[in-house]
Amino acid sequence: MEKDSIYFGVKEIARRANVSIATVDRVIHNRTGVSEKTKKKINEIIKELDYQPNILASRLASKNIIILAVLIPRVSEETDFWEAPLRGVQRAELEIKQYGIQTIPFFFDLSDKETFVQQASLILEKGVHGVMLSPSFIEESRRFTEECQKMKLPYVFIDSNIPEQRSLSYIGPHLFKSGYVGAKLLTYRLKSRNKILVVNISKEIENYNYLQIEEGFRSYFKDNQMDNTIVRIDIKETDYLSVARHMTSVFHDHQDIEAIFVTNSRVFTVASFLQNSKKKNISLIGYDFIKENLQYLNNNVIDFLICHKPEEQAYRAVMALYQKLVIGSSVEKIQYMPIDIITKENHEFYQK
Repeated sequence: MEKDSIYFGVKEIARRANVSIATVDRVIHNRTGVSEKTKKKINEIIKELDYQPNILASRLASKNIIILAVLIPRVSEETDFWEAPLRGVQRAELEIKQYGIQTIPFFFDLSDKETFVQQASLILEKGVHGVMLSPSFIEESRRFTEECQKMKLPYVFIDSNIPEQRSLSYIGPHLFKSGYVGAKLLTYRLKSRNKILVVNISKEIENYNYLQIEEGFRSYFKDNQMDNTIVRIDIKETDYLSVARHMTSVFHDHQDIEAIFVTNSRVFTVASFLQNSKKKNISLIGYDFIKENLQYLNNNVIDFLICHKPEEQAYRAVMALYQKLVIGSSVEKIQYMPIDIITKENHEFYQK
């Protein structure tokens, strides 16, 4: 193996030693708080990789601040999903802020794409050095990242991807396989060839996420030669009353629906409709470990939640930018997250 002290940075040492970057830093700078066994293991890896912490030493000596912009949806009354990525950003910053790294959050409203455009413009004016973003609005994200490319700003996508946009990395689920898993879970209670409903609840229905997830979902039925009719509805108004109105209409037209798959974290709105309308014995699966969903999971309205560790996604994204801008090492182009299956019985043990 060719040894390259720039390529093999602190993150690689931490990965091989299965410890945090902060622990590696303590060993490199001979600080206390690390066991002798762990210290020995880290020093052996440092020796193996011929690592020299000159880059980090120069960063410590430098007074220049590296600013990373974080462009994600704000937490709303509808869902607290984006609290988890924000925690991931904060956790990463705690580990690397001593090297002159600063993160600045820029929040946009998922119900108003203009807020994304405004925040993206602020980032370009701010003079940042790298960007982590959730490309929730596809065309607006394309235009923004094209400007980033012109300015040579590295950017990392989390949660959703735009494959052709040449990001430094995509960190999130394998969307097709996530949908495939959802279909497999949904069939465990099927007792007939009744209809299955796929529900997309988003102002941005043509989001790459939903298209890939639904493709994977349908592929499971095709691969297993299951001829259940799959009905799809797109709901662009995300409030409960709008969801309930659409669900009432679809059940009026398709009274033999036996199972429902919701392609994002708003599965709780469908669960609320089922509970309020006293529709029982309908399987329901959706996404994300949020308090609104857990309520219906515990009440046996939601059967399964599929989760992709959003806190870890954001943590890895910030560290990827750090790895590129400070360490100068390469970054994995795609970092797929686990496809976790959460149930009423195991949710209290889940680390998101």
